[in-house]
Amino acid sequence: MARWSALVLAAGAGRRFGGGKLLAPFAGAPLIRRTVEAVCEGGFAEVVVVAGADLATITAALDGLPCRIIAASDWQEGMAASLRAGIGALAPDTAGVFIFLGDMPLVPVALCDELAALAQDAGYAARPVVSGKPGHPAAFTRAAFADLAGLRGDAGGNRLLAGRASGVVYRATDDAGALIDIDAPGDLAAAEAAWKVRATSVTSDSAISRGAFPKPGSPSGA
Repeated sequence: MARWSALVLAAGAGRRFGGGKLLAPFAGAPLIRRTVEAVCEGGFAEVVVVAGADLATITAALDGLPCRIIAASDWQEGMAASLRAGIGALAPDTAGVFIFLGDMPLVPVALCDELAALAQDAGYAARPVVSGKPGHPAAFTRAAFADLAGLRGDAGGNRLLAGRASGVVYRATDDAGALIDIDAPGDLAAAEAAWKVRATSVTSDSAISRGAFPKPGSPSGA
């Protein structure tokens, strides 16, 4: 991932949520911080966060994280404005970009190495798919940058991928985090429950690998 960038879109006002969605408490921190923390673990050459409606408070919420925050002054236009600002801010030598959404803290960052390779082989993009539904993050090679920067209105990368017959590959996964986003307050509670299940699983796996717990199904721990 050393030559790939990560772009986190966090410019919207979260109107369907009632406002302030990305700053809502999630697992002990603002939602946007949990998402960006996960992205920063991906080993990208750079992590760029595009903010807009809540620029100052999102900047404060991300204090101390290894990311760069830029403003989309025309964020009210829709997602395309964030994409244009983000693509324009990427390092000139980046091989490609992963598009993340700020309201998806369970996004499967672990798939990114494979998605990057698939996108490069395909020539344009790659993304995960869960039970036939396209998910996130989507990986775009430099060949897609002009198209991403040319979007207008509330259109995102979905529009580009849905309209292509070639150059795009989909990687099947059973990781529901590729689909779990937060639009309403009820979504927040459901996503946090899934987060806790994942955190418990990761802690247990780590303990098993250290020998603190026996492997499941093996009373001896062998």
